[in-house]
Amino acid sequence: MILCCGEALIDMIPSPTDSGRDGFVPHSGGAVFNTAIALGRLGVRTGMLTGVSTDVFGQQLSAALAASHVDTAHIITSDRPTTLAFVQLTDGHATYSFFDENSAGRMLAPDDMPELSSEVSALYFGGISLACEPGADAYLALLEREGDTRVVMIDPNIRPGFIADEPRYRARLDRMIRKSDILKMSDEDLNWIVSEPLSLNEKVEKMLEMGPALLILTRGGAGATGFLSDGTEVNVSAQRVEIVDTVGAGDTFNAGVMAKLSELGLLSKPALSGLSAQDASAALGFGARVAAVTVSRAGANPPWAGEVAGGD
Repeated sequence: MILCCGEALIDMIPSPTDSGRDGFVPHSGGAVFNTAIALGRLGVRTGMLTGVSTDVFGQQLSAALAASHVDTAHIITSDRPTTLAFVQLTDGHATYSFFDENSAGRMLAPDDMPELSSEVSALYFGGISLACEPGADAYLALLEREGDTRVVMIDPNIRPGFIADEPRYRARLDRMIRKSDILKMSDEDLNWIVSEPLSLNEKVEKMLEMGPALLILTRGGAGATGFLSDGTEVNVSAQRVEIVDTVGAGDTFNAGVMAKLSELGLLSKPALSGLSAQDASAALGFGARVAAVTVSRAGANPPWAGEVAGGD
C-alpha cells in the first residue's frame, strides 16, 4: 500500500447564483488528497493519513476518498473544523483565502501518528502540510520513525505564503529530503531551495547528494527530467492536449509515476537504487499521460485506469 500523508481540505469555488451574485461551492481538494485520489483511480492499493473533521466537510472528504478506492483506515478524526480555501478568480488568476486555525488537519501532533503495519510499502508526503505547524512536525516524526524500511516520495510544492518561519521550514524540509528515495520538484522549487547562483546541473547535484535515488524536475509545458543518482538523465515531453484546467496536474503526475513504478515492481528501496534509464523514462512518461487527462477537463479530476489503458 502507498500511504499518502498530508492535507485534505475543501476548496470553496465561486459559482453564480440565481440572484446574480457568486456563491461558493465546496470541492474536495488538497495536493496530497489529489494524489491519493489519482492513485486509487489508477488501481493502486492506496491509503490516506490525514486529519479529518467530523463536520459535514470532513464527511465529504472521507466519502470522496472511499469513492476512489482509497483506504481511510489511517485517517485521524476529530471535532475540529475542516480547512477551507476560498478561491477568488480575477482575469483567470486564482488567489486563495485560507481558514486553517485549529483545524483537524493542521493540529495533528507526533503522538497522533499511528504505527504502520508491513502492508504499507511506500510513503508519500508533500504540499502545504509540510509547512503548516504543528502538523508539519507530526509528518516529519512519522517519516523519521517509519521511512527507513519504506520507499519515500516527497513533492514539497513550496508555497512561500504558507511559511511562517523560514529557517524552521528549511530545516524540516532538509531532514525529510535526506530520507527520500524519490524527490519531485518544479524548477521554481529547486531555485527556492538552492538559492545560490549556481547552474541547473550544480543545483541538481546538490539535491542528489542529499540521498534521493531519483530526482524529478518538472517544467510545466516543457515536460519533465529525471536525474538518477549516477548522473543519468531522462527527458519526457508534456503531452499536447487542449488545456481546460491545470489544478491537480502535478499531483496526478506524481500518482502516475508511483503507479508505473509499482506496476513494474520497482517501488522498493533496492529497486530504486538500481533504477534504469528505461524504467525511469516509463514512469515519467506515464505520469505525463495521466496528468494530460487531468488538465484536459475542469477541476482536479484524475483519470481512472481505463482512461489511460493501452500503452506507456
